[in-house]
Amino acid sequence: MSDEAGTPEKIPGEPPIGEEAAPESTAEAAAPEAAAPETTPEAAAPAEPDPKLENTLILELKDGKVTIELLPELAPQHVERIKTLARAGFYDNTPFHRVIEGFMAQGGDPTGTGTGGAREAGHENLPAEFSPPAKARFVRGTCGMARTADPNSASSQFFIMFAPAPSLDGQYTIWGRVVDGMEAVDKIKRGTGGNGIVQGPDRLVKARIAADAPAA
Repeated sequence: MSDEAGTPEKIPGEPPIGEEAAPESTAEAAAPEAAAPETTPEAAAPAEPDPKLENTLILELKDGKVTIELLPELAPQHVERIKTLARAGFYDNTPFHRVIEGFMAQGGDPTGTGTGGAREAGHENLPAEFSPPAKARFVRGTCGMARTADPNSASSQFFIMFAPAPSLDGQYTIWGRVVDGMEAVDKIKRGTGGNGIVQGPDRLVKARIAADAPAA
């Protein structure tokens, strides 16, 4: 969908429009044998991030937590952008400015106008990474990237599907899917009119990558 609001037949968006080693000890004078030199343990190599946690996005909404499985095998550049923006706090407190009952909830624009995005933060638009319908489809819980009429114009705006929308298949980039917490998505405040623009919209409280969560 474009970054602007459109009809359900169009795409969500505007009208469719990522020590120094300890000295060796020496034997004491009275010791019969030289003591073995003390050694210091080598610094442990940094642990590799758990791929599953690295590709799990957590959204905190007013009605609960939403867990999204990121899909780098479908859209590597879009997934990297989502992770980069989430880690920078870009999505925190952003509104779901366009929400259409039976269709989708769209957010990711700090301005709340449907025309803003990560371009203003210095990020270039993303090239399309559309998946053929045989590989991935827009069904309930699918997360897609909003865009303008230009297929290569995705920036930061995204949408989460309330229901299947075959008309979007192969036309918008799919970058994730909700695996837990859809009930919180269902409670996002709806908009009015054909474009679904929301007055006094609900906000995404916080977005984070699961791998970054502090150890329990």
